[in-house]
Amino acid sequence: MKRYSLLNLLLLAILPLAAHAQDSKVIRFGVDPTYPPFESKAPDGTLVGFDIDLGNAICANLHARCVWVEQSFDAMIPALQARKFDAILSAMSATAVRKQQIDFTDKIYNGPSRLVAATGSTLVPEAASLKGKRIGVDQGSMQETFAKAEWAPQGVTVISYPTQDAIYQDLTTGRLDGAFQSAVQADIGFLKTPRGKGYSFAGEEVKDKRVAGDGVAIGVRKDNTALAAKLNTGIAAIRHDGTYNRLAHKYFDFNIYGD
Repeated sequence: MKRYSLLNLLLLAILPLAAHAQDSKVIRFGVDPTYPPFESKAPDGTLVGFDIDLGNAICANLHARCVWVEQSFDAMIPALQARKFDAILSAMSATAVRKQQIDFTDKIYNGPSRLVAATGSTLVPEAASLKGKRIGVDQGSMQETFAKAEWAPQGVTVISYPTQDAIYQDLTTGRLDGAFQSAVQADIGFLKTPRGKGYSFAGEEVKDKRVAGDGVAIGVRKDNTALAAKLNTGIAAIRHDGTYNRLAHKYFDFNIYGD
């Protein structure tokens, strides 16, 4: 009886360690799958896109298993801090404002922002040009933060939407004069699709660091430097062995990584 009790105690002591070891082989990424070509859902409900491919490649290199946790973009950082998942891999730019709340890995690609409007429009992404106009932005995005800080006080009506698709819906039905978002997402996810006919980029890229930051990266909690280092190892490895370029060529006909 004493031997049985001692064995039970040993098993109880070992089980948490085994569970921890198992958990260390799983990386849970938070993602908002409403942002093609970076992350979206296929007709069968599976997650697809460049970020999804990158995450799976990084996990494979690290001999870990990816678990994708869906989360609205505007609540992504609070959900990370609440430990709903381990990292954010959802086209998030590493800006100074966000760096006050979380840490980021090395860059995974560039993320310039541009305004989209009806073809032939004279609008440009400047407050004087947009005064009196209605501009749609994704809720929780840095485009939203920038537009509300720089354009809204100058008479621009900045309207936040829960998803990028909802912005394009109102743009094509005339409820918006323009949409401000990631240039790559707008190009591939809207302008090169049938519903984007009659629309084009208006003006040049917005290169303000408050929007672009240091490029798009993976967000991690400030107390999880070990995971950040591990992810950086995986990023460097897929960049070095050609996996990154192979995946990028599936989606883009230009250098998405940049300099």
